[in-house]
Amino acid sequence: MVAFTFGSRRLQACSFPRFLYSTSIRSVLEAQDIFENRHIGSGKEADIQAMLQALKLNTLDELIQETVPAKIRSKTGLGIGSGLTESEALKYIRKLAQRNELYQNHIGMGYYGTLVPAVIQRNILENPAWYTQYTPYQAEVSQGRLESLLNYQTMVSDLTGLPIAGASLLDEATAAAEAMAMCYALSKQKKRIFVISDSCHPQTIGVICTRAEGFGIEVVVGKMHSFNWKEVQGQVCGILLQYPTTQGIIEDYENIITEAHHSGAKVIMSCDLLALTMLKPPGEMHADFAVGSSQRFGVPMGNEGPHAAFFATKDEYKRLMYVYYHLILTITIHISIVS
Repeated sequence: MVAFTFGSRRLQACSFPRFLYSTSIRSVLEAQDIFENRHIGSGKEADIQAMLQALKLNTLDELIQETVPAKIRSKTGLGIGSGLTESEALKYIRKLAQRNELYQNHIGMGYYGTLVPAVIQRNILENPAWYTQYTPYQAEVSQGRLESLLNYQTMVSDLTGLPIAGASLLDEATAAAEAMAMCYALSKQKKRIFVISDSCHPQTIGVICTRAEGFGIEVVVGKMHSFNWKEVQGQVCGILLQYPTTQGIIEDYENIITEAHHSGAKVIMSCDLLALTMLKPPGEMHADFAVGSSQRFGVPMGNEGPHAAFFATKDEYKRLMYVYYHLILTITIHISIVS
C-alpha cells in the first residue's frame, strides 16, 4: 500500500499491481542505450558459449591467448574508468568540450569561418526533400541526391563562368593537382614544366609538387607578373594562379593569361568560390580551369580539412576529366534531360 500526502490532506492509499515489481518490468525502465545491445556481435551469454564451444575453448580469455600474440598483449588495465552509456558519454564529451577556448581564426589560406543563415540551412542544406520519404535503396532517393549534385554543379558553373563542373574532389589542393595532370595530358606529355604563382596557398603548392614528381614534371614557383616566358617558350604545360591570393589580394591576371596562352600553356585559377559572387569569373578571363574549396559555402572548419573541392573547365576538355567526374556528369545530365 502507498499513501500520498499533499499539505494537510492525505489521499487514499492505493496498491500497485504485483507485476510492476517483476524483474522484466524493471529492466524495461533501465537505460536502454547501452552500446553492447546495439553492437553487431555476440553480446548474449548463450551466443558467447556457443561460439566458444565451436572453437573448443572454455573462456574468452583462452580465445585471446590463442589469437593475440603475447608480445602485444597488455598486462595492465587501460585506465579509462568504467563504461558509460551513449547518453552518459555524450554528456561527458560536452563537458570536456566546454573546456575548449575558442578564438577567432585569422589563418586564412583557403579556410574561413562561415555563417549560414537559418533559412538557407533549413530549406537547402537540411531540406528533407533530398532524403525522404523514400527508403535508401529506392531510386527516388538517388534521384534526390543527383538533383542536389546537379544544383551544386550548376552553381559552380555559373560562378566560374565555365560550362563543365564536377561534384566533387577531396580538397582544393587535390583539385589543383588534377588540373595540372590534365594540362600535362593536353600537351601530349611533351611539356614538362608547370609554373605556380608564389601567391598560391602553401598546401596547394606542396600537393602539386608531390603529384608532379610521379609524372616527371618540373615545378617552378615564382612571381607571375615578372615571369620570363621566353626562357621556357613551348615547354610549359600549364600555370596555376590564386584568385584572390593567399594574402587576400585581388590581382588582375588577364595579361598573364594572354601571355600563357601565347606560349602554349593552359591556365588554372584556384578561386575563392564566395569571392566569385563579386569578382570577374575565371571563364570571362579565358582561364582553362577553375578549382577551389566549397568550404566557403557554410561548411565548418574540420581541423584543417579536407573540404569538398569544386572543379570546372571548358567543354572541349571534358573527355580528359577523370572517370569519376565523367560518370557523375553523364548521370546528372541524363537525369536533367529526362526530368
